[in-house]
Amino acid sequence: MAAEPRYTDLLARLDGAAGALGVALGLDRIRRALARLGDPQRRFLSVQIAGTNGKGSTAAMTDALLRRAGLRTGLYTSPHLARFSERIRVDGREVDGDHLAALDLRVQAAGEHLTYFEIATVLAFLAFAEAGVEAAVLETGLGGRLDAVTCCEPLATAITSIGLDHTDYLGPTLADVAREKAGILKPGVPCLVGRVPPEAAAAIGARAAEVGAPLRWRERDIPDAPGPPSLAGAHQHDNAALAVALARAVAERAGQRLTDEQIAAALADVRWPARLERLADDLWIDAAHNADGARALAAALPRIAAGRPVTLVMSVARDKDLDAMLAALAPGAARLIATGNASPRALPAAALAQQAAGRLREVLAVDDPWEALARGRQAGGVVVVCGSIFLVGPLRARLLGEPVDPRRTSDPLAPSPAATSPRR
Repeated sequence: MAAEPRYTDLLARLDGAAGALGVALGLDRIRRALARLGDPQRRFLSVQIAGTNGKGSTAAMTDALLRRAGLRTGLYTSPHLARFSERIRVDGREVDGDHLAALDLRVQAAGEHLTYFEIATVLAFLAFAEAGVEAAVLETGLGGRLDAVTCCEPLATAITSIGLDHTDYLGPTLADVAREKAGILKPGVPCLVGRVPPEAAAAIGARAAEVGAPLRWRERDIPDAPGPPSLAGAHQHDNAALAVALARAVAERAGQRLTDEQIAAALADVRWPARLERLADDLWIDAAHNADGARALAAALPRIAAGRPVTLVMSVARDKDLDAMLAALAPGAARLIATGNASPRALPAAALAQQAAGRLREVLAVDDPWEALARGRQAGGVVVVCGSIFLVGPLRARLLGEPVDPRRTSDPLAPSPAATSPRR
């Protein structure tokens, strides 16, 4: 008799899929797999959220609002901080890893050679359908047009922001990125759009006209939320406004009432780890990993610092616009400690320090992240850990004593000879 599948078996399979296919964007494989599994994505209401930054926070707030309205929810996000199972939640709780491994036997039986992210997405749809989820909040992984999540059938979509990130896959201009993100638009399905640059707005508008998707713009059509979100940062007010509009659309379709009082209470309680998260009086962590994220963090630094000197403990991926990130963050920091992380895309600490040396008076390179954090706290003031989720996630778990996957699955964006671009 075959042994029951374990979470570690699933992690090994995901690791293998990441290495074999890398980022092979496209919808044909996952659509065939879902059809063979009975199209579980059709068994619940859903909303899909895309954007360069803010989509995870918006998803978390939307999920919290829908739970407050009394709906059984599914939340699918990426990437994860310490455990793959963080990505798939039912009613706010991670789905058990061994259960995901059991569901993966069905995914394998569908007979499609799927990527890491496609496996994860199918698992989420299966888990939600099996758990009787009434409404699912789905975060797009990369882009939108050819992202696996776009196989869903949402009653509303959202694009939180547009910036230059993952340009190897999404294109070199804001208009290119916006067109890829706007690939989630569907005929007759309203799309809520956050504050985006004019070039991006024009591209989104053109795509909406092409497919017949009504647009609602944050600047003129979407009011502020009835109460402030608990998540720190001025940018979260825009994300909260989008989340409220999404949640109200779902609640109305589900026949549930969502009052201003419920909304204010849900937003006051929502948590989304590693997004301007305070872990101690002298320690904040933020998953800012691109230029726009760095600018949002920089805007929050004066309040975080409260007059104290700021030490940045930072690690970045090689493909990020480090100059733009440093230009945003350096004016608010007294020193920077460059470090590494476990991703194969990580820029070496010495290279980061060399690039930062012209912008800050005090720059150190400390390869080990835990030692880098200790050095930062010894300096006094306040420490902000940022630059990569592959730095922030493991450090946060160690500080809080949270479990970490016994096998850290590979970064699906790591270079792979089989990886393809959405332009191929």
